[in-house]
Amino acid sequence: MPNTSDLFDQQRADWEADPRAAFDAWLAQQAFRASSADVYRAQWGNFLDWLTAKRATLQTVQRPVIEQFVAQLDIRRTQRMRYLRLIERVLDHVREVESAPTNPARFIAQDGDAAWRRARDNEPTGFLTHDERALLIARLFAPIGALPAGQRWREWRDRALVAVFLGGGVKTGEAAQLTADCYAAGAPYVTVDASNPLVIRQARLAPFAVELLDRWIVERKTAGLAGELLFPAAPSGRSMHKATMLRAIDAVVAASGIAASRVARASPQTLRNTYAAELFEDGTDPDRVGQWLGFQQTVSVHRLHRAWQEWMGEQIRERDMAQARAGGTRDPDSRIPFGDPENSHL
Repeated sequence: MPNTSDLFDQQRADWEADPRAAFDAWLAQQAFRASSADVYRAQWGNFLDWLTAKRATLQTVQRPVIEQFVAQLDIRRTQRMRYLRLIERVLDHVREVESAPTNPARFIAQDGDAAWRRARDNEPTGFLTHDERALLIARLFAPIGALPAGQRWREWRDRALVAVFLGGGVKTGEAAQLTADCYAAGAPYVTVDASNPLVIRQARLAPFAVELLDRWIVERKTAGLAGELLFPAAPSGRSMHKATMLRAIDAVVAASGIAASRVARASPQTLRNTYAAELFEDGTDPDRVGQWLGFQQTVSVHRLHRAWQEWMGEQIRERDMAQARAGGTRDPDSRIPFGDPENSHL
């Protein structure tokens, strides 16, 4: 029969030598669903990267470092809480193995005035990187294969929906109300109607979005869908519920493979933000971008522009930290997601 103290010593050494592998072993014992385990693994990896940047370990980390980590996450407050609960739970296990008296993550969640709580409850300002955008667009053009008629037209509809978010900056509510006559085949724009004639606009479409919408129009006619809506929920022509639309977008994003590498969700708002980011990088005037997005106040697009610049700066910092951990040096020719703010001509 194995000596119990030897087992504890082995576990202690595992958490000290390779906290990622030790976490995987712990995770395998928790009976989580595979999708949940993937999320927790990504969250734990982000936390370990933070500890490395702060020159801390699981054995030396103190409460302020954990609070700073949670506070800097550009996600909703409820998502920050999930991070915090995971860290607290794992450190409970680690400290039990080490017979340590305290858990530095304990009671952070109960602090009502903590800085980490000062986060928006709505979707954060997030963007896709160049690589993520490329993977998603590649998925939009991937062969559909042999599908039943009822599934085929829905697949093309969902891909076209992603295209109008990522390549047209349209909102979910606007997409649900678009009619077939809002888009003319081959046109580089889609008309977004509104009850107020003063806010009707033409959203500029990226070339890939034009191609996908053209394909969808053909498929829509072939399927004989009723009604005037561009993106109906059913053959009868009824409108799509927002929840149905979000599930459809999530399915396309998941199929592209980018969801597994992201902490934040690639929501329709993320795709709309990425649409703006592409225009910013191309040198389009922010006020023009705001017109295409349908902003009524110029301050809104300039706020988005600043958020994009801050996000780029964070991408650069994360890349440099990763290179430093790997013992490498910064490659001046390496590709920065959506350009380098230091060299931006905006």
